[in-house]
Amino acid sequence: MTHASLLRLLALSAIWGASFLFMRISVPTLGPAALIEARVALAALFLAAVAIARRRPLALCRHWRHFLILGALNTALPFLLFAFAAQTLSASLLSILNATAPLWGALIGALALRSGLPAKTASGLVLGLAGVALLTGFDESALRPGAGLAIAAALGAALCYAIASSYAKSVEQVEPFANAHGSMWAATLLVVPLFVAQPAAGMPDATVAAAVVALGIVCSGVAYLLYFRLVNDIGAAPALTVTFLIPLFGVLWGHLFLDEAVGWHTVAGTIVVLAGTALVTGFSPRTLFPGRGKAD
Repeated sequence: MTHASLLRLLALSAIWGASFLFMRISVPTLGPAALIEARVALAALFLAAVAIARRRPLALCRHWRHFLILGALNTALPFLLFAFAAQTLSASLLSILNATAPLWGALIGALALRSGLPAKTASGLVLGLAGVALLTGFDESALRPGAGLAIAAALGAALCYAIASSYAKSVEQVEPFANAHGSMWAATLLVVPLFVAQPAAGMPDATVAAAVVALGIVCSGVAYLLYFRLVNDIGAAPALTVTFLIPLFGVLWGHLFLDEAVGWHTVAGTIVVLAGTALVTGFSPRTLFPGRGKAD
């Protein structure tokens, strides 16, 4: 991996880790529906501008059903679930629960193939569940009223990402940028009825407005462009190592900007969840630098 790709990977991890911070800042004022409608609409407009600048048509007539399904599973539903959970849970805990998506993916794959889980994968799932139990058993935000439902929502969001990934592999391949662009417009359309039923709870101040803009343009629009550049430069498997870095930044931003406590359970739970994820995905640090041998 080149230094430029490594910097992009770190930048993407920091951006996606910050998305949970921005949700925690803005959701108390706007509520989940208004926040996510603003987020996906801003992302869709940003990606539309990029598409026009790069002359990359969307082929909406051909792929509109695909965009609707992907927009629901990979964007609208998980974003709404995380926004709902952000009303109760800390940004740190949300970012760590997000890292369970590969665990759900392994379980879905085993169920779809009707095959037993290999011992390594099963061990990873058990470790991941143990890490979640450790986190939710001791995290201060997990003891608040309604925390159980919020934790279930966050895990449900991670499950949505796993389902969306499984779906994307099973259908006709669509160019990645088109997937991002089309799914954002689909999500914008899908969230409208909920936004009409549950409009913003209050008027945003400058801080909340800035957080919403950052969520939409930076954490959704720019982040997708960074991710696709990484996939193109280093391949899909190394790019997915972002999963292991997001919780580190999520915990860091929560501690620095929201004074969220980082206790022993946060560190231990994160390590256990990521260790389980590494077992399930077969991750190795060598994935980042596939061309290097022991002599390096």
